[in-house]
Amino acid sequence: MGPKLKNSGLIGIGAIAGIAISMQFSAIAQKPVGQGMPLEELRQLADVYGLIKSDYVEPVQDKKLLTEAISGMVASLDPHSAYLDQKAYRELREGTEGKFVGLGIEIGMSEEGYIRIVAPIEDSPAWRAGIQAGDLITRVDNSVIQGMAIDEAIKKMRGEPNTKVTLTVLRKGLPQPLIVSITRQEIIQKSVKGKIIEPGYAWLRISQFQEPTLDDMAAKLIELYRQDPQIKGMVLDLRNDPGGLLQGAIGVSAAFLAKDVEVVSTNGQRTDSKEHYLGNPEFYAARGETDALARLPAALKNVPLVVLVNSGSASASEIVAGALQDYKRATIIGSQTFGKGSVQTVRQLSGDTAVKLTTARYYTPKGRSIQAKGIVPDFLVDETAEGDALAGLRMREADLEKHLINDRDKEETKTTNDELEEQMRLVAAERNRKPLEYGSASDFQLQQAIRHLKGQPMQLSKSTKASLAHQSRPATP
Repeated sequence: MGPKLKNSGLIGIGAIAGIAISMQFSAIAQKPVGQGMPLEELRQLADVYGLIKSDYVEPVQDKKLLTEAISGMVASLDPHSAYLDQKAYRELREGTEGKFVGLGIEIGMSEEGYIRIVAPIEDSPAWRAGIQAGDLITRVDNSVIQGMAIDEAIKKMRGEPNTKVTLTVLRKGLPQPLIVSITRQEIIQKSVKGKIIEPGYAWLRISQFQEPTLDDMAAKLIELYRQDPQIKGMVLDLRNDPGGLLQGAIGVSAAFLAKDVEVVSTNGQRTDSKEHYLGNPEFYAARGETDALARLPAALKNVPLVVLVNSGSASASEIVAGALQDYKRATIIGSQTFGKGSVQTVRQLSGDTAVKLTTARYYTPKGRSIQAKGIVPDFLVDETAEGDALAGLRMREADLEKHLINDRDKEETKTTNDELEEQMRLVAAERNRKPLEYGSASDFQLQQAIRHLKGQPMQLSKSTKASLAHQSRPATP
């Protein structure tokens, strides 16, 4: 059977100003319902609708009432099911294509509640306007950012092409805020980066699984082997990768695994949600397209491999990490991943609206469920040499209200109150740390990955050393 586009996505620290998601587009299937419609509840719905129309303080449009009823019904299921209106549906499609209209900035929330610039995308409107990593956006046009949800701030920064938006920016070292006017343009986001870290050792980063990701990865790998044909070790960096298209996850896994092995399986209520996906072109290449992986060097199948993950690694990135871990093809280093192990199918309702519905769970080749647990690294390594005080405070799937349970492992990882208190004491030291640039000389986790590939012992962060020293002290009588 041909490949399908299936989903999981996450917006969080490091989210691009555009929605990152993966999905299966499908028309509404007229599936017979196993039992009759609940007539009493439907009568109540009609009664409430009539009451609102007749008694509410002011008139309400029929379309608004019905749309909100649909939206509430779908949203009540789990955190990832949603009704997609015209704008949300368009943004979702743009996200999978790696193109969106906006400013071209990678963002996160600061401790003060402002938008922090993680990095401007090279040659984007924001980059050309002089926006820098570490800048804080306090206003978008006349709207105050502090206290605003990150997705609402993203909506305000996006818009129609060739329209202007004015940002008020705080920059460390400057006494006054900067007022920057930027013209929105279509942003083509490259989801793959890579370089030779030192002779014999390469770094390949995938920030999102989009339609062009597999071709971009193949081109980057060929370029890296051209620069250094004797690569002795490679780091696949999936930190803060929120997921994306399932084909991309299968293709990236297949690049490093033996031919035709199972990469991931799914299970749900419908027959077509019970699938086993293998690492061959049938499952990662669109019909009629050439196999991007056919051009890759044969040495890639056996090069020693480390995969870097963190709590921002979700969905498609967890599929890759899980498959490579199950086959012992790679060593997983970092922190426990987000735990988004569910499949969202996009069912089109009209020409410009749809429903994104959770239809299955993901399982690794060994049958492990990713849902609400994620991938536990082979080696836990803090994000910086100082530690990673913020890691435990980042939201994971198990922390989301109404999340699906893990059907194969009832134990779910949640942060306890004692752990939160300890982490809050450490957060103060993290607040002034500038955003980490992945792949840089100061990238502590990458340094430890290279040490592991060389057979050297990995270094511990200061906070881990202090914690181990505290645990080793004799108890006080």
